[in-house]
Amino acid sequence: MTITTIVMSDTGFRARDIGLRAQKKILSRMAGKHVARALIDDVTASLLDNLYCLAKQYSRNKKEAEKLIKNIIKIVIKLGVLHRNSVFSAEELNYLEHVKTKLHMAVMAVISFHEVDFSYDRNYLISALNESHKCLQFIVSKHLTEKSLGRIDSVFHFFANDHFLDAVFKTNSEYKDTLSRIVADLNKAIDNGDL
Repeated sequence: MTITTIVMSDTGFRARDIGLRAQKKILSRMAGKHVARALIDDVTASLLDNLYCLAKQYSRNKKEAEKLIKNIIKIVIKLGVLHRNSVFSAEELNYLEHVKTKLHMAVMAVISFHEVDFSYDRNYLISALNESHKCLQFIVSKHLTEKSLGRIDSVFHFFANDHFLDAVFKTNSEYKDTLSRIVADLNKAIDNGDL
């Protein structure tokens, strides 16, 4: 009998569930910038650093920008833990593929909007982000706490905000240099097969 098969029927206790919760908790507490660098590749680290710069520039609030990036890291880590432990149902995995597709489309749109003058389409980008948000909430609603769901909400609300998007993509935007670095990171991630 292994530790992962211990089951106490009276209380519904399962060691596997406890282990999964512990992994999610430990990894989310370690989601600081230095730990993230140790767990992720250079391109992703650069992308997160540049997203932080953009969020800080736009919000003019260092703490809000740091919290936003920590939330992204925590969400990705928890999704990875859930996926690695085969927690998702077949339906949830289908929704996860849909989220990947929609986010890939959003990434391609961001690249296009930056590289091709006058191609910015706010409604398209917001629609792709909002659909990804709803699907992601459905996928994790049975597996994560309300606090984690709130983190997902905060990330999508920040990036799908029409004022934010208009400011970033307007002609001669003050965020053009930061966006250029983000687009370069996104292109590298696509070339590496990560997106």
